[in-house]
Amino acid sequence: MINYLKTKFKTATYSFFTLVLLFSCTDLEIEATDSLLAPNFEGIATAEEAASQVSAMYNSINGYIGDQANLYALSEVTTDEMLVPTRGSDWGDNGIWRQLHQHSWTPDHQYITTVWNQWNELQLTASEVLDSRSASTPDSRAAASFFRGLAVYVILDNFGQVPIRDTEAPPLDDPVVLTGEEAIALIVSDLEAAISGLPATGPSGAENVKVSKAAARYLLAKVHLNRHIFNGSGSPDAADMAKVISLVDEIAADGYALESGYFDIFRDTPDNETIWWINTGVGNRIWNGLHYNLVTPEQSGGWNGFSTLSEFYDLFEGPESNVVGGGQEERRGGVPLQGEPAGADGTVDTDGDGIADGTHIGFGFLKGQQYGPTGTPLTERGGSPLNFTREFLSTVTGSPSLLDNDEVQGIRVLKYNPRYGGFTSHEIFFRYSDAHLMKAEAILRSGGDATALVNELRVLRGATPFGSVTEQNLIDERGRELYIEFWRRNDLIRFGQYTRDWEFKDPAAIGNTDRELFPIPATQVILNPNLVQNPGY
Repeated sequence: MINYLKTKFKTATYSFFTLVLLFSCTDLEIEATDSLLAPNFEGIATAEEAASQVSAMYNSINGYIGDQANLYALSEVTTDEMLVPTRGSDWGDNGIWRQLHQHSWTPDHQYITTVWNQWNELQLTASEVLDSRSASTPDSRAAASFFRGLAVYVILDNFGQVPIRDTEAPPLDDPVVLTGEEAIALIVSDLEAAISGLPATGPSGAENVKVSKAAARYLLAKVHLNRHIFNGSGSPDAADMAKVISLVDEIAADGYALESGYFDIFRDTPDNETIWWINTGVGNRIWNGLHYNLVTPEQSGGWNGFSTLSEFYDLFEGPESNVVGGGQEERRGGVPLQGEPAGADGTVDTDGDGIADGTHIGFGFLKGQQYGPTGTPLTERGGSPLNFTREFLSTVTGSPSLLDNDEVQGIRVLKYNPRYGGFTSHEIFFRYSDAHLMKAEAILRSGGDATALVNELRVLRGATPFGSVTEQNLIDERGRELYIEFWRRNDLIRFGQYTRDWEFKDPAAIGNTDRELFPIPATQVILNPNLVQNPGY
């Protein structure tokens, strides 16, 4: 792999100087890019500095994952799972949220550019730690191998091409660009090195804020599951599916397993499912969809933005109403009719009113009338009932629209709950139930029967078992289990459903597979001639 990259870098260098010659009679200025190394980089001098770089990568991940924009927005708001309507002037933001859901984004979209810059910066930082001249310890190298594998995975998944800079090349050389199998080979090599060097940790809670063999195996299983998408073959290979199954079995051998009590998994307490959690506040996941008048003593109210489509809500079993105790499956959650008495597990009573803070706010999908701590029906700011509805209708025309929406339109989604702290630093990124469903998918794609595995999860979640499992059953089950956990876009693409029609999608995007990749930021295409803009942009 190293020799191959050296050859590619030499070719890129020749291309760069040819470009300079062609434009030598102009005022062309070569600008620095986010992917350039510091001048005269000669490796990291001490083991302490290398460890500090690893800590910096963890800190970067905290920001990348905790944000409600950027990767989260690209992964969730571009799907049937999430949308951000414009309520009056709130959440207008020059259409940046609507463009994502409608698939009408352009190469200068702010969040697309930020994702490109962030994850390319991460892979370059990791490459510095992995440089043969750096005084990195085996522990630092193992962590850096994981982070570079993760960064390259994210870039390949979202953009289809990955600029890789040789840390030993002259700083003005253009990064070589890897696609398809070339990029996959680098990810696999890095993750296998990470598996070799990272510690083996089980579901112990506090330790799982650091990456482990299980985390690397989980991500490697993702690579094999998506390989036929990344390399463009369109058909999964039996060897890849077998590798997914064996990797998930190895994760299980470390003690990870399905966990009952679905919403308890998202607390900052130990459980059997969490493979890797991120030390970042979950406030964005709580407050971005809650209404201004859904308040706790800690927080003056929500931000009233993010919602879901009714068609996604309808994937779950249960009656139309979603009141707690109404007979719906566990993962759909429910709206409580009042708060719980002080002393409820994991809660506090800050204001001393005898009611546990935040317990009047439900889990899962908040639909219909919402209630205060004492059971009083809440109102929106204009005094009408705070009754979350299915529809998104313009208050001007009365027609379906993501413009001119009122305060109560849209079903809200809540996996992390303010009853356990409105900004607790504990967001799950890798979870065993995802690995369990990856194994089921690999079995199904290999011609086997995944029914027993899928039903094991459904029974645990209070849903009716299937008589048999199809691909449609499986993509729907992944939606029910993993909503707002960063994987919906990736899943829809793998199941051939990312370009299907859903409410408010731009008609020009329906069936348009060009939208399965985001555009390379225009500035980067200009600066690196090895990059080629993705089709359709």
